[in-house]
This record gives sequence, structure tokens and C-alpha cells, in this order.
Amino acid sequence: MSDNKEDYMILGQGVTKVFKDFWGRPKVRAVTDVDIKVKTGGVFGLLGPNGAGKSTLMKMILGHLYPNNGKLTVLGKAPTDVDTKKRLGYLPERSYLYKHMTPMQTLHFFGNILELPRDIIEQRGKQLLDMVGLSHASNRIAGEFSHGMGRRLGLAQALLNDPDLLLLDEPTAGLDPLGCREVKNLILSLADRGKTVVLTSHLLADVEDVSDELLIMYGGRVQEFGTCEELLAKQDKLQITIPATTHLKDVLSKMPEQLESGVAVANYPRQTLEEYFIGVVERASVKGDTAGARAGKGVADYLKSDQKHEGCKDKTQAFVFDDLDEDFSQVSYDAKLSSAEESVPEPKHFVEEPVPDIELKDEAISTPISKAKLPSNKVEGKRQDKVEVKKQETIVNVSDDVKSKKNLGVRADAQATRVDVTIEDVEEHNDQIDQDFLDSITK
Repeated sequence: MSDNKEDYMILGQGVTKVFKDFWGRPKVRAVTDVDIKVKTGGVFGLLGPNGAGKSTLMKMILGHLYPNNGKLTVLGKAPTDVDTKKRLGYLPERSYLYKHMTPMQTLHFFGNILELPRDIIEQRGKQLLDMVGLSHASNRIAGEFSHGMGRRLGLAQALLNDPDLLLLDEPTAGLDPLGCREVKNLILSLADRGKTVVLTSHLLADVEDVSDELLIMYGGRVQEFGTCEELLAKQDKLQITIPATTHLKDVLSKMPEQLESGVAVANYPRQTLEEYFIGVVERASVKGDTAGARAGKGVADYLKSDQKHEGCKDKTQAFVFDDLDEDFSQVSYDAKLSSAEESVPEPKHFVEEPVPDIELKDEAISTPISKAKLPSNKVEGKRQDKVEVKKQETIVNVSDDVKSKKNLGVRADAQATRVDVTIEDVEEHNDQIDQDFLDSITK
């Protein structure tokens, strides 16, 4: 590279990073032959889909990871240089804060690590908390913060040492629109002061608003690099802006004169960064493979289908209850009952059927209850117990819930002879059973 190194905060040539497995065999090639040049005093946008190598490259700039090949310098020195780190600020993709500390205690903690004087930490801390909108929450611990509030505190921590080089990994993730606008204003303000900001984000409109230069990665390789104006210009078209007029003939006749005098301006129309980014990624995906995320194949078929499950009234009921485990049998049966109640019309007449003997079925108990008569008048009510009648034989199953004296349910399922049994009927029948008898079968 023939450029003056002092003009660049970051210089990298042929930077490569390969992650290996336990045996030292290559596993994932995260970054391959990357050349990067970040000028002093500007905003540099580092873009790419998930798994493109952005965070890996940023961690090598910070000295957290070491490249396998290539050369990388930060502020003219190796990324691992301790003095260099004092001039860096870093906001990671996830803010890792001590949950038991308040915002001011957090800033004091990191300020001591940076060896800043106590009075400087106190002064800057108050200004930073005012800037990120957390001064009113200075006495709350960070563990009580929402995700967005944690991001705001992380940004304040990254700016505590007034860094010359600020690296922001998804700075607007989790922030409300007001917070996003404040972060973008902050980035522009830092750039005006001569600071250098390296920004990664999937919110491309935010990146387009603040970036001077862009580097787009895919599959660990650089796909495009240049200024926003160069990359986003549609150079196959020309756009001419002239003062408004009512006559088209006047526009055509006066255009050469207006262009020469500067009244009319000719330039290339500009596409959005999102349009350009998607085109770059689509072309790169055809040329080469990636260890990161790839483009999806559209909406899953079942999410587009209007088919309903048989017996379900709407899509929200289109779950196959029959395949549930035995542990969920109560839930599935109740769901079927509620669906059946809606679909089965109310009978007009009820015929009193002879009520058979009720036998308790249990491994150790088979004591009959002699001809308990149930009332036949049907009363509307919410079904909560299971009712089942099979061939004029009503079965009462003594379950674990019964043995724990919680409830006694009668399960019925009409097959040969129909018996109309309501929840009120069951409750009246249960009330007839003597408490002493229940105590005897539960011991």
C-alpha cells in the first residue's frame, strides 16, 4: 500500500482468519484475504449478511482474535498494543454489564480500568448519562434495565475515554426511533470532531445516513468497497435538475445555457443502500459459497396453505389433539368437548334412561355403588369433567387425583345407549357418596 499510513486509522492487507477444531483441523474460514483501509476522521460502514465475517474482523481489530495470515495495524501499531487500546472505544453486539451496579458505578468501574482520574470519570459520567437519557435512572441497578436501556449504558461506557477510534457493533439494535436518531447525531458529531467511527449494522438506512465509505462482505471476502456516492450512483442513467417552468420548449432550449451557468445540475440518480446491498449479495451468492447464513427459499408451504384440520372451525384449532401424549389427554379431551358443544344442537326432549350400577375400578378396589340415581334434567353449564357411558355401564375410575381427595370425575362416552349426563348431575351424584367411604378407599 503506497498511501501514507498516518492518514489511516486501520490498515489491513490479506487478513485471514480460520477457526479450527480441537485437533487443529480447519473448520470455518471466517475471513479470507481482506484488504481494509479506514481513513482518519470519518464514518466507515462495515456491512454483510449474518456470518459474513464482520464481527470476526472487528474482533481482530480490537486484538481479541489473531489473524492466521496477513497484516493488520490499528493506529499505526499492532492491535494487541496496550497503549493503543486506551484510544479505542467499543460497543459490542450485546452489552455485557454487571447487573448489580448502577450506571454511575459501571462508568467508575470501567474508568478505573482505563486509569482515568476520579474527577474526570465523575464529570464525564454525568454528561454521558444525560446524553443517553439515563440520568433519571442513575440509582437503579443495570439488572433492572430493558435491552434498549442497557444498550444506551453500553454506548456511554464506550465513549468514557473520549476515544479516537470508536467501533460500534449494531449500535441501534433494540433502540426506539428517538434513540436511533440520537445515536446517528452522535456519530456525525464525532466525525465532525475528527474522530473515526467503524459501524456495523443491518439497519441499512441508518448506515446510509451517516457513512462516508462502505465495505460489503460475503463469505468472508470483500465484495465491494468505496464511497457511498460511488457505490450507490446509477451510472447507466443521468438526472438533470432545472428550475421549474410551465413550457417544455423553454426547458429544452435553455438547458445548455443553464448547465453551463450552473443553474441546472446534472448527476447520476442514486439508489438506496438496501437495493444495492441485496444486489451485491445475490451476485456474490452465485459466485461463491459462504459459511454464514444464506438466502432463504421463501415462505414455508404450510404457512401459505388455507387448509383446515378436519373437525376444526378455524385455523387456530388446526392442531391434531389425537397425537398428544397421555399426559395431555385431559387437555385434548376438553378441547374436543368444547368443539362438540358448539357443533351439536341442543336436544328438545330428554328421555329418562335406567341408570346402571356404578362400579369403582381400581387395582385393589371394586366396591359397587348400588344404583345411584342421577337426575335427568339437563342444565347448561361448562363441562369440566369427562363423561363416558359404554353399553349401559358407567365406570368411575379412581385416579391419583381422587386418592389425594382433590376430585372425583365420572367419564362417559355414549356408544350403545345414550344417557344425557351434565356436570351438575355428576356433582349431585358425587355429593351422595359418603365421606367415610371415600376415606376408606383412599387409605
